Amino acid sequence: MPIRLNPTPTFADRLKQADRTLYGMWSCAGSPLVAEICAGSGLDIVLIDGEHSPVNLESILAQLQAVAPYPAVPVVRAPFGDTVILKQLLDLGAQNILVPMVDSVAQAEAMVRAVRYPPHGVRGVGSALARSSRWSRIPDYLARASDLVSLTVQIETTDGLEAAADIAAVDGVDALLVGPADLAASMDLLGQQNHPDVVAAVERVIEAGLAAGTPVGVNAFDPATAERYAAAGAAYVLVGADVTLLARASEALADRFVGASPDAPAAASY
Repeated sequence: MPIRLNPTPTFADRLKQADRTLYGMWSCAGSPLVAEICAGSGLDIVLIDGEHSPVNLESILAQLQAVAPYPAVPVVRAPFGDTVILKQLLDLGAQNILVPMVDSVAQAEAMVRAVRYPPHGVRGVGSALARSSRWSRIPDYLARASDLVSLTVQIETTDGLEAAADIAAVDGVDALLVGPADLAASMDLLGQQNHPDVVAAVERVIEAGLAAGTPVGVNAFDPATAERYAAAGAAYVLVGADVTLLARASEALADRFVGASPDAPAAASY
């Protein structure tokens, strides 16, 4: 007799239940082992990156399997907002989807349709073949699927900034994530994520989310900036990444035991 399984709470569920700001980190190395180490850190979120990392569907699947036993909630960032890619990520068992570079209500609505089955969306039906339903071992998966998936969209441009309040109000968008690096670039402030104008723009999105009742998160690898955004009302903050932690820690070892290099580049915040 097959086992009947209960799905884990979604990212949206975790945000609703939280009584504090949640904190997470990026898994960018593409390694299930590293993702598992991150998941056991005590942070709340492991965000598996499919946009800026050397990953494919198989490595995302392996990372999801590695993270599954731990309390940290896994979120998967798609490389871009493509219906077919989102279908594949959902079918391999990604419950929590992040779509980058969403600039308009129309884009946000299209992403909502992409993660929902007809008649409310366009997600292709193949759950009996897929890990998403645990091969039909989650009872009534098709009927419950909309409640078992969360959608976060990323605000990363001046167009997205201007539309943030309306995007936050789109039914089916469970959360926003502000990307200060791309937002700074869009504001002609490339590499200046902590510029006062960028910080003000991030806080403007947080305010829009609070007004709409939609949680807003932000990337902030600088601790003081992370604390500022949390105090401003950010529901979650991503405070590091596996690859940057390894880079900085290995550099610190080299500085101590080999000697500091006068030509060492300054660390850039994501």
